[in-house]
Amino acid sequence: MSEDMMGARAVGAGQGWTWIADGVALFKKAPGIWIALVVILFVILVVLAFIPLLGAVATFLLMPAFLGGLILGCRELQGGGELELRHLFAGFDKAHAGNLIVLGALTIAGWVIVMLPVVAIVGAGAIVAVMRGDTAGAAAMGGSVLIAWLVALALSIPIYMALWFAPSLVVLGERAPVAALKESFVGCLRNILPFLVYSIVVVVLGIVASIPLGLGWLVLGPVLIASVYTAYRDIFGDA
Repeated sequence: MSEDMMGARAVGAGQGWTWIADGVALFKKAPGIWIALVVILFVILVVLAFIPLLGAVATFLLMPAFLGGLILGCRELQGGGELELRHLFAGFDKAHAGNLIVLGALTIAGWVIVMLPVVAIVGAGAIVAVMRGDTAGAAAMGGSVLIAWLVALALSIPIYMALWFAPSLVVLGERAPVAALKESFVGCLRNILPFLVYSIVVVVLGIVASIPLGLGWLVLGPVLIASVYTAYRDIFGDA
């Protein structure tokens, strides 16, 4: 593994909470524009969702570019500048668009790899259930679904680890897509404990944000995006 791949720092478990707190501080700098950006992104994703198949593909391809642009906005805000609507589309510039879209394509490939064994396991269980046609067959089907869920969970964790910092590493660290995925994975692996703390806090906040008709996500969404940036700075250094 190259020196760049080994550049991620290990930080203390308490930093998991600090990332959230720093994300809140960034949100407070421009709450109105943050909420507007989240609403616009949500509308774009809803529109894409109405396009059969191609909409889902477009969402995966474009999401890293949207996130990369918002990360650039976080850097601008942290540096004393202003977060603007243009930052939502800043990842589509000539310097980063190609790498971010490739990152989206690699994301699709990653989830396909996750789904293949899941479909195979569930399919095998369904065949057994049909062939037996009895209670034991139904139990086999239920068991296959449980196994498939566990396999999907096990395979999803490294996918999320590889994707978590990848857009940030592309737009801030000027990494190529594959290198960004590898370095993101290493950064998360080296910081399992702070990410465990972070995840617990996010789950709790997510439940709270969902109670008032999900309106809390207008705040939590920006905070989480900003927390990715603050975690990036903490683990990989100032951008």
